[in-house]
Amino acid sequence: MSVRNRKTLLTAVALTAGLSLAAVTPALAGSTASHTTRAAAVSSAQGDPRDVTQHVADFYGAYIDCVWATEDPSAVAGAKALRAFYLSADAQKKVAAYEEKEHADGILFAQNVPVKWKVTYTGSGAGHATSRVTLTWSDGPNAQVSRIDVQSDLKTLEITDLKPVG
Repeated sequence: MSVRNRKTLLTAVALTAGLSLAAVTPALAGSTASHTTRAAAVSSAQGDPRDVTQHVADFYGAYIDCVWATEDPSAVAGAKALRAFYLSADAQKKVAAYEEKEHADGILFAQNVPVKWKVTYTGSGAGHATSRVTLTWSDGPNAQVSRIDVQSDLKTLEITDLKPVG
């Protein structure tokens, strides 16, 4: 089995585990108004695997699901598999260097996990596209947000660089 096929298989397993966890967590926690409201707010979703911004959104959604699930031992493996699949080798090295230096997650540029995320296309050129990831760290009208510019290769869709926006 080729390395790429293994990566694809690991990513599929990680995504399936994350989606399964997301599906059963509300049922295990019991039904409350907040769960019902959140479920109703996201009544459908769609995607396109050829769209570079969608690719970044898929990565951040699955990655945040994995790091959010601190009680699940498979979540750590899922996060590693997602990094290996979505990030170029150079981007993985940059993330690792950031984490070593800052003692924080090099994907989220933080030590905690956001409660919401949004990805927006901001432009392209020279074979790359840039997406702006907006992370929201709490609920309410005064929620803190941070932003990350994510550069992706238009041909491979791999994430090639991540930079926090000041």
